[in-house]
Amino acid sequence: MKRFYITTPIYYVNDVPHLGHAYTTVAADVLARYHDPQRDKKDKNDREVFFLTGTDEHGQKAEQAAKKTGEPIQEYVDRHAKVFQDLWPKLNITNDDFIRTTEPRHTAKVQLALQTLKDKRLIYAADYEGWYCVPDERFWTEKDLKEGNCPDCGRKVDQIREKNYFFRMSDYQKRLMEHIIQNPDFIQPPSRRNEVLGFLQKPLGDLCISRPKSRLPWGIELPFDHEYVAYVWFDALVNYISVLDYPDGKNFKTYWPASVHLIGKDILTTHAVYWSAMLMALELPLPEKIFAHGWWTVDGKKMSKSLGNVVAPGAAAEAVGADQFRYFLMREVPFGLDGDFSAAALVSRINVDLANNIGNLASRVLSMIEKYRNSKIPAKSKEKAVDWITYIIKYRNGMQLVVPSTPYHALDHMIAFCDDTNRFIVENAPWTLAKNEADKEKLDDVLYTAAESVRIIGVMFAPFMPDAAERLAKKLGLANIGTLDWGELEPGTAVSAGEPLFPRIDENKAKEIEAMLTPKTGEPAAAPAAPATPLAPQITIDDFMKVDLRTARVLHAEPVPKSNKLLKLKVDLGFEQRQVVAGIAQHYKPEDITGKNVVMVANLKPATLMGVESHGMLLAANDEGRLVLCGTWETVQGGIKVK
Repeated sequence: MKRFYITTPIYYVNDVPHLGHAYTTVAADVLARYHDPQRDKKDKNDREVFFLTGTDEHGQKAEQAAKKTGEPIQEYVDRHAKVFQDLWPKLNITNDDFIRTTEPRHTAKVQLALQTLKDKRLIYAADYEGWYCVPDERFWTEKDLKEGNCPDCGRKVDQIREKNYFFRMSDYQKRLMEHIIQNPDFIQPPSRRNEVLGFLQKPLGDLCISRPKSRLPWGIELPFDHEYVAYVWFDALVNYISVLDYPDGKNFKTYWPASVHLIGKDILTTHAVYWSAMLMALELPLPEKIFAHGWWTVDGKKMSKSLGNVVAPGAAAEAVGADQFRYFLMREVPFGLDGDFSAAALVSRINVDLANNIGNLASRVLSMIEKYRNSKIPAKSKEKAVDWITYIIKYRNGMQLVVPSTPYHALDHMIAFCDDTNRFIVENAPWTLAKNEADKEKLDDVLYTAAESVRIIGVMFAPFMPDAAERLAKKLGLANIGTLDWGELEPGTAVSAGEPLFPRIDENKAKEIEAMLTPKTGEPAAAPAAPATPLAPQITIDDFMKVDLRTARVLHAEPVPKSNKLLKLKVDLGFEQRQVVAGIAQHYKPEDITGKNVVMVANLKPATLMGVESHGMLLAANDEGRLVLCGTWETVQGGIKVK
């Protein structure tokens, strides 16, 4: 059996399910469906993929939240876990298991892992004094704090001194660094890999893996000291193997190591460092890949219950359809980067990509077959006129997370295939061929090629939009949409255009959707926060058009003598090479940007900086003091005008 094991994080049980939870879980489902296309038609015991999600139910946050409601803690977590369990079917999620950290099957495996490490003398007791953040349930040193607060969430910390148990995580620092360097695909995207390597350049301390019951009774009891419970992260991370019946279960032997851990970027360290060190200590193989995606924001702010800006995934699926919502999540933002949600963007994506492009193409092709070939698939074309194989190769790379491709890029190639198919139809004009009996064979070739292209496009979007793929299959007279192999449509099969595959959302419906998906806090709307950087005075389009923005490739970079801020660059503009001085030395090393594609102002008057002449200026974003160069996703030649 082909083995593929994909996981989401287990979500804090006292969270309100929001866009971020849906994003990770839909992405995992998309990849699970790609690797096992008919998984939702199979019995779980027959599936070729194991897909796990669940809830994290221990720790101080859950205990405090339950106290506020007055409920017994177990009743509280039962109720909140069900909210997640009930949501996933509404989004067409096909998880094989749902792990809860309060289940006996999980508790037993956490205690087994703890006892194993204790027996190996990798856990020891020691007194500890430090700053503790309750929301993050994490200790910090004095130097870690930012303005006296938690460096992660910014909230206040409490000073605590107590005896605790520690895992000798520092023993695995060198080995973990070597693993990351030798396995460049282990942590993705590359920026996250670099982040972890940077973290590991500093001394790695041992990990406090216990909390005294006197302070926190709600957790898994340590098997070797009944006065303590396990640190919530040690408990939570073990879920990936406890659900497989570690260490001797059939599923553990079949599926471990995990193929992909999908996580948000905020829990990268716990997975890439804590979990990896724990696995090494347990003498277990590390997951094949950890992929940390970005955050979704609303109006530029991270979603939170306190801000009242949480977008409910169930409401979004109800407003536009589960398939359309899934497509938007995967298509709107490059997987790995942050994205900002708006109802307008959701509607626009559905109308442009789904209704106008894919939907119109399918209707167009099926209607022509109805009109010109009596609703029957014509004879197979002798040649594959559309370059389908190139799109399929690129699509597969994205679905298999072959760096730098992701499911976002896979959809990019699917849309390009749609465009190419539309172009093929226009160039061959079947409506003209239909007028001449001598062009009958040519017309058959064109219609078959177009119909088979539509079918393959359906295969490509099936993991993202399974219901739509099923509807398209029925329109094509198929039991299922098939595979990416060319030629699966059989001549003579009856087709039907029928209703649009993706109805367009009109203006009135769009307003309804916006009203449904605008977060309601029950409080008067606060005044919009001022931008972090005030906007510059408005300019006219004529002023803007005077700026000549061009792509450029950095050929060479070196420090400017006597300056700790400036780099001297040689850039290729295609039609000429130039010297540019950029104030980026504190953010980029010369080797980091050599060979990169950047965007520059090409018609700026020359200026002299620290005695070095500069002929242009690079564009960069200021992210809270960190400069991020603007560039291009694709490799392009220098000198292309940016519009």
